[in-house]
Amino acid sequence: MSLLHDAVRAESLTVLSRFRAGFYDCLTARADALFELTDAVLCTDGPVRSLVDLALAPEHRRGHGSLYAGLNRGEMDVARLRRVLAGVPLPRAVDGRLVLAVDVSPWLRPDAGTVPDRSFCHTYGRGTAKHQMMPGWPYSVVVALESGRTSWSAFLDAVRLAPGADLAAVTADQVREVVERLVAAGQWSAGDPEILIVLDAGYDAPRIAHLLSGLPVEVLGRTRSDRVMRRPAPSREEFLLANPKGGRPPKHGGEFVFGDPATWGEEQAVTVTDTRLYGKATAQAWDRLHPRLTQRAAWGDHDGPLPVIEGTVIRLAVEHLPSGGVNKPVWLWWSRTGATPDDVDRFWQAFLRRFDLEHTFRFAKQTPGWITPKLRTPRGRGPLDLDPDRRSHPTPTRPAPRRRPPALGETDHADPLTPARVRRGFRNIRAHLTYPARVPKTTGTGPGRPPGAKSKHRAPRYDVGKTVKRPETLKAIGKPGRSW
Repeated sequence: MSLLHDAVRAESLTVLSRFRAGFYDCLTARADALFELTDAVLCTDGPVRSLVDLALAPEHRRGHGSLYAGLNRGEMDVARLRRVLAGVPLPRAVDGRLVLAVDVSPWLRPDAGTVPDRSFCHTYGRGTAKHQMMPGWPYSVVVALESGRTSWSAFLDAVRLAPGADLAAVTADQVREVVERLVAAGQWSAGDPEILIVLDAGYDAPRIAHLLSGLPVEVLGRTRSDRVMRRPAPSREEFLLANPKGGRPPKHGGEFVFGDPATWGEEQAVTVTDTRLYGKATAQAWDRLHPRLTQRAAWGDHDGPLPVIEGTVIRLAVEHLPSGGVNKPVWLWWSRTGATPDDVDRFWQAFLRRFDLEHTFRFAKQTPGWITPKLRTPRGRGPLDLDPDRRSHPTPTRPAPRRRPPALGETDHADPLTPARVRRGFRNIRAHLTYPARVPKTTGTGPGRPPGAKSKHRAPRYDVGKTVKRPETLKAIGKPGRSW
């Protein structure tokens, strides 16, 4: 057992050292300052509150001036970093399938009038449960999810959404590039289960599935409870039996109203699972349902007839919620047909694993300080997912972290380390890892700004969420519109 543990530890250190060397090679300007800044973020005690605290960390051997210079003038080969992330070992589901989750997280900048490309980001009001729109930079993030009770997720890509961007189109392009990199890195090959893409209710899952056609992916997205789907169109024989006089055959079948059980009919698969937190979870699946598309909005520029995007609708209902809130069923849409009971169980459980991404966003913002720097330009940033195989040791001023009791069927060694606990112990294994940064050179103190001198360059101000300004109103240029 000890030999196996030593082999696993050595392999983990080798993988982590290889990733650190690859990350350093992606830094093309101010590489040493940025690399030491990354180590300071990973090794400092407690949450990152300011950049000055990082400059005082023992892992940051350079002066505070190099820290700001690295953030202002540092450069990174983002394409190369994305290839490095695609090549690291990724978590997989029980059947060996890659499960990717996509979501948007904002970097709020409500008071920064001098930063460009801000747009209104959706946030939840604190204490009042009201939806608010605040200026900031929204980022679309793709991660690989793990299975089981864990809060880990592996970052694969992050893209900033420009004001007025088409969320479905940007997401489809982002996922396509991620999947192509995974295939090129050998993470997926012919014969493997298709990659599952999990989306929340803010995405148009059928449209994204149509845009991702031709890739080895399946799309699983949450839909609103007030949606209406259509059944398959009747065959020519069925249509003639119902309409002896003939006519134009319909393109869509009967309606499937989510809020009206009378329109559901008989389901193709039903499963009942006993869960620890939710009681009995009942999942029902209806096959070959599609949304009725119209030649407007996102499909306004579509050439030719609108497609019929068939899939499987899954309804998940549980006995109770752990928080005691309002218990409402969850509706899911899967981009494949012919779901078996095993498929239904696997997909609704994969969707619940999507909430691990919310924990990742919270950890990235509150602990490593993803949104701590007040930058003038929206430069792409994101936390790195490092997972050294070593438990953290408590410091003299911090008690040992509490461990949850093992669940039924688990052993004591099945308790996974949280990202915060791994970061707490990262300083202990840093000496055993590759350190490609060079030793800093001793320099004198810079002259700084002369006393009494003021900056003569006034920073420009930018509007929020506006990309094009009309010189005239619609009424002035003769186009029909609302009369005010």
